[in-house]
Amino acid sequence: MNFQEYCNTVDEGQKVVVEEAVVLTYANSTNQEFSIPPEAIRLFLIFILDEYNAVYEKWEATPTRKAMFFQYEEKSYREIYKSVNKNDLGIIHSAGGSQTSSLTKLISKIISFLAGLDYVPPEENTYLTKDNIGTALSNWNNFFKLEENNLVSRRKYSSIQSRFHGWMLQKGLSERTAYSYSATGIKFSDKYVGEIGIGESSLYELSSEGVINALNLLKSVPGWQEADIAGNSMYSAACKKLAEYFSSNESKNIVLSKPFLLLAGLSGTGKTRFVREQAKASGQLNETYCLTSVRPDWHEPSDILGYISRLSSHGQAEYITTDVLQFIAKAWRGIADKGLTIEVQDCHRQGKRLVVTGDSTVLNDVLPYWLCLDEMNLAPVEQYFADYLSVLETREWLWEEDTFIYFSDALLKPATINAVADTGKLRADLGFESSGYDELWQLICGYGLAIPFNLMVAGTVNMDETTHGFSRKVIDRALSVDFGAFFPNSYDDFLSDPPAIEHKTLSYPIWSNARNSVVLLDATADVKGIKSIAFLTAVNTVLKNTPFELAFRALNELLLAVISSQPQDELTLKAVWDDFMMCKVLPRIEGDSDKLATATGENVLAELNKVLAEQLSPIWNADKDSDQANQRPDLYREQSGAENALETDKVLRIACRSKGKLEWMTQRLDSATFTSFWP
Repeated sequence: MNFQEYCNTVDEGQKVVVEEAVVLTYANSTNQEFSIPPEAIRLFLIFILDEYNAVYEKWEATPTRKAMFFQYEEKSYREIYKSVNKNDLGIIHSAGGSQTSSLTKLISKIISFLAGLDYVPPEENTYLTKDNIGTALSNWNNFFKLEENNLVSRRKYSSIQSRFHGWMLQKGLSERTAYSYSATGIKFSDKYVGEIGIGESSLYELSSEGVINALNLLKSVPGWQEADIAGNSMYSAACKKLAEYFSSNESKNIVLSKPFLLLAGLSGTGKTRFVREQAKASGQLNETYCLTSVRPDWHEPSDILGYISRLSSHGQAEYITTDVLQFIAKAWRGIADKGLTIEVQDCHRQGKRLVVTGDSTVLNDVLPYWLCLDEMNLAPVEQYFADYLSVLETREWLWEEDTFIYFSDALLKPATINAVADTGKLRADLGFESSGYDELWQLICGYGLAIPFNLMVAGTVNMDETTHGFSRKVIDRALSVDFGAFFPNSYDDFLSDPPAIEHKTLSYPIWSNARNSVVLLDATADVKGIKSIAFLTAVNTVLKNTPFELAFRALNELLLAVISSQPQDELTLKAVWDDFMMCKVLPRIEGDSDKLATATGENVLAELNKVLAEQLSPIWNADKDSDQANQRPDLYREQSGAENALETDKVLRIACRSKGKLEWMTQRLDSATFTSFWP
């Protein structure tokens, strides 16, 4: 019997849904659902054991408590949950304060299940005794199968080593040198990392700065130093080259959490040029860039994806393509040309789909294809872009160690393709006429033309009397970027060459669902996403029962942002949260004072200001030059400098973005009695 089955046999009204290794969903007495990672509960139980006497004293000081510690009473148990550190276990602190009864029921079930005891209501026994907790923790891994950090790291070694090897070949190093550095050199140094106390088992687990620090420590280890001298500094050279690789790779390329961006801002700030420069970074601008000007008369998907016409000279059905559809087909050819396997698979309950499979190392060679929809909101986006928005949510990445599977629903349905009289003409119009694409074209005819994983769509947006606004359906499916806040213009830098600040290169997502993602384990500042879940829970508490309340999609995308950024320290983690507020939460908020009222009658903006001031501390108040130590890093820009400069030399420190935007929205509400995210 697993834990899900155990909960199903306990007939006392609480719904529990187990989603292994990421979240547990549990309901309160009104069937309102909440989520919590199993790891948070495990850490809470460890806390109880470590601080048992202190926790017991807090419980004992509550006048309404029951006779025994393991018997539930709301106020006394609320004190237990309040005793945990908010920074380490904020989600327990928050849920235990507001959903004391339902959280206690869930924890009681977990302990009784893992300790092999018959479940009884918490009022009789919560099982919070040292013996029961100790037994439950000793059996934890057997039932929840949570993986440890070092296991995931070992899985990644071969992939990182392969990419490091390929990068050196591109830099002009010989095959012999590239192999000696990536394999022999790093492997030899890894034998000594345990002696220098860096807390990791391989140099491949470190950042560029971490490798340099490790190298300095290795120089004091006699065995390593002697071997390095005897080998003409081969091992130190390998470490330096690995640091250079990490620096160039990590500081320049940003894997986004969504492949659809809304770039909003004043006219003339460089939004369209920004998209062009992103495509130009690939070195194949003509191949990977398409600019399409949106027309005000676009009102249906055929305006962007094409349609069947029977107005040909023969009266036969002919598909009229568009430059957008042709560019989507070009992105598919970009995938096929890199040798990735494109085939049909039965994708579980979703039926047969056209899927792409391959090794993670090949993704470095698959370029992003940038489609720029200029002046995107001159026409109603919800109308002409409806099909794309719907199919966008069907994209799915599945990972098994370093091998991936990608698929999505079709934009151009097979029934539509087969309704065309001359599929040969359609094939030529879409660029698949070469015999090398015979098999791919047959698969497309049978299963449709889906969204390719390397397609990036960026819509440039101006908000004025000639344009349309965005519904939450559009905002929820995009990364809304206030261009002036993320990429501000500086007149002082207009003539500087090279510019003092450079934009990082953006790339397509390679994850679609954070559930069961072992990649979360690598985010050192937020292992398993526990802190991020607590952060979003606090934010959503303010938004409850308002039109702006967040759902599971928001949680998934916040965790995807953590996965994409891999924050290694608290300031970077909070920078991820700050940008998430700017891209996904604040763009949803608009209206007058009545619409912006919370369930308690307070103003949403004022309440968010209170929550974020706590959750985003210390970056919330680090808006002065004198407090640069607590300023957050800019995840999308960096200081320009030498090509082989360390990442820490290039980090650009900035003030908290969401704080400034909240202040602007509040001032607008006060002066105009209406506010929105958009300028």
